[in-house]
Amino acid sequence: MVSFDPRSIAAEFVRARRAAGSLTRYPGTLPPDLATAYRCQDEAIALWDDTVAGWKVGWIPEPLSSQFGAQRLVGPIFRRALTRLDGESRVEAPIFEHGFAAIEAEFVFQMDRDAPANVLDWTAETARRFVRSMHVGVEIASSPLQDINDYGPAVVASDFGNNAGLLLGESVPDWETRDLVTLRCETVIDGQVVGMGSAAAVSGGPLAALAFALGLNAQRGRPLRAGDFVTTGAATGVHSIGVGQSAEVRFAGLGSVHCLVRSMTPVA
Repeated sequence: MVSFDPRSIAAEFVRARRAAGSLTRYPGTLPPDLATAYRCQDEAIALWDDTVAGWKVGWIPEPLSSQFGAQRLVGPIFRRALTRLDGESRVEAPIFEHGFAAIEAEFVFQMDRDAPANVLDWTAETARRFVRSMHVGVEIASSPLQDINDYGPAVVASDFGNNAGLLLGESVPDWETRDLVTLRCETVIDGQVVGMGSAAAVSGGPLAALAFALGLNAQRGRPLRAGDFVTTGAATGVHSIGVGQSAEVRFAGLGSVHCLVRSMTPVA
């Protein structure tokens, strides 16, 4: 049996991402667990010519969460893939045209200060103390691997957590005192509503997702830093999308995030 080689798999994923290409199968032996998958992710981060501006947090449903021993996973959001929206303007959202692509409505935290590197266990309440602000946003979930989600969470984690960008919208006033069910949103693709939800749809609440990212990244030697953005989970679901389609996520009382999906272009 061929052993898992995180360096060569990371190199293949980075090569495909730089070429804006696609992969029809996983480029090597599948990672047996999440710890091994994060070794691959670390190798790919080292190869990618950009700085990490934050982290996406994704949900792992049952029975996979029991199998892999975690309810969530993380992946890096790079600075050049972070787009700050200017009011209601529509922006372009690049995806891997012949890979996997979806959009997700998100509630996003920004860190106010560095998290201590030696604190490995976090709760929602301790995480709250490190938050500067909450924002609305849209995660661009895209990978060169066409059926990445079908392989399970370890494969997703190994390729940047299936992340290709973050569209960052308005800040949420009084987020600490608001009932999560009042933070409502709906996702619209080409004029059709495809999902509805709220911050309450995030299991345990958005702060639980932040607490997970704080703990896991501290264990990995990558503690969160002041200014980092952290997405907390798909509030209306994961919605497949293709090149040429338009999407809008409407956040009740907080504006909308509009995007037009285009094909990713190769990078140097």
